Amino acid sequence: MESIKYAIPDYATAKDIKRVRNLLNLTQKEFASLVGISKPTIERWEASTNKITGPIVFLLYILEHDIEYLDRIKLPKKNKPLRLFYMRAQTICTLIDVNPLKQEIEIKNYTNDVMSKAFGNNEHPSYEDYLEFLKSRCFPETRDKLKLVLADLDLPFYDPFLIIKKTEGRMAEDDYWIKIEE
Repeated sequence: MESIKYAIPDYATAKDIKRVRNLLNLTQKEFASLVGISKPTIERWEASTNKITGPIVFLLYILEHDIEYLDRIKLPKKNKPLRLFYMRAQTICTLIDVNPLKQEIEIKNYTNDVMSKAFGNNEHPSYEDYLEFLKSRCFPETRDKLKLVLADLDLPFYDPFLIIKKTEGRMAEDDYWIKIEE
């Protein structure tokens, strides 16, 4: 049986690394962070006269041929005091920027799977939608022995945001959780 072949180069050169990095307008440090390697490795590759092989060859090909992909995965500048990352395992599904005082919310989805988006098909959730989302990632306020559960979490009262800060919004039945950046 013949193996599947792909129309990508067998190797990259120092010139290829520099060309793609410059095309993306990234420093060596930024490019290293993007591709998950160290800056010294990028420096070594860009000074090398050897053929560079491995996953970086495929990644360079993708980045060069779909430059808009970086715009789709780039995190926007934080412009609100609170940022939540709705995660599935280690993958960001929805970025949620919140200004609780002004009751403003902005989101950016990083998945096409409607079931993995924090607000489903709702691309412009209201602040009330955000509060309901927080509640959905907590145990219910009507839970039996609520005071004992809150005491275990060292919380004086039921507050979905504070509960999520303690529990990361983790539920026993799924892989979703919330990372909070204040």
